[in-house]
Amino acid sequence: MLYLLGRNIFKIFFNVLYRLKIEGIDNIPQVGGAIIASNHMSIFDPPLHGVAMYRPLYFMAKKELFNIPLLGYLIKKTNAFPIDRLRTNVTSIKYAISIINSGHLLLIFPGGTRKKNMINIKYGIGMMACIAQVPLIPARITNSDTMLSFKQIKIKYGAPIIPPQQFTKNDYSMLSEKVYKIIEAM
Repeated sequence: MLYLLGRNIFKIFFNVLYRLKIEGIDNIPQVGGAIIASNHMSIFDPPLHGVAMYRPLYFMAKKELFNIPLLGYLIKKTNAFPIDRLRTNVTSIKYAISIINSGHLLLIFPGGTRKKNMINIKYGIGMMACIAQVPLIPARITNSDTMLSFKQIKIKYGAPIIPPQQFTKNDYSMLSEKVYKIIEAM
């Protein structure tokens, strides 16, 4: 209920003030699990993706956000779960895989934090896509970091990348690097 209410409020907000433009939404599967890998430039990126989707969206958020009283409560109620960005977090990764194996969409910011360029390649997205055997969808948001200028915000979803059925740990990094390059080129 809170997810739908927040989605509708943000939808009006982003469409009226920022003329939100969404491209490639047909690349998002209508059913079944998938990982959406996006750049991350603003605290508004998770709700922007939530507005773009016609299906509920789950996402990882840095664990520190869950310690902020009202924000922690709200993001937990809107399908977020914590991840420790400073170390390998097996529990969160297993939970993420269970979400996508249950047929849900999972939003991940593989750069790990807000920045203009995705410099630090993290291979977890490739690993999760291979293990769960779900498509990996590259996504790019533009202008969410300049919201005070009221520029048009755009979200573009790329073609799904299907992980190999037979894979090794080397495939995790190759798949992750492929997604990074596509996001940067979008």
